[in-house]
Amino acid sequence: MATTTKSGYTNGSDVLLYVDGKAVGSCTSHTATFNSETKDRAVKPVASKPISSGLWKKKGVIGLSYSISAEGLRFYDETECGFKELFKLWKAGKSVKVKCMERENTDRPYLEGDCVIASLEDSAPAQDDATYSLSLENDGEPDVLDESAITENVATEG
Repeated sequence: MATTTKSGYTNGSDVLLYVDGKAVGSCTSHTATFNSETKDRAVKPVASKPISSGLWKKKGVIGLSYSISAEGLRFYDETECGFKELFKLWKAGKSVKVKCMERENTDRPYLEGDCVIASLEDSAPAQDDATYSLSLENDGEPDVLDESAITENVATEG
């Protein structure tokens, strides 16, 4: 597969979401959210500190998670993972394999793991395009979480 030199701003159409081995069909947008579960830690400052120096709390990360949302158009001639396939996967009530990657780097996802389909919404307004919305939540630790698979042409000092 030929690769293209990438520069400038990333075109969102070149960042893909795969569910169960297929790109999400007729996808108009997807968002991956990476969350940290935190815990506040408030301790009494050492005795030599001035009054009110204990107002600042420390934070610690006690858990990590990710979620992905996607929107798409329902398409009669869908060949990828469209609403019908997503509906079938949701109905099964099992985890699905999810990948996020750049176009032309489909063998190198920056995120890959199991997710549950937390919600699947079907919207069909009169005289307008029928759409769907998908919400995925991680099911355990991801298999791949690799920032080196994200293209940013960072200049190196040398």
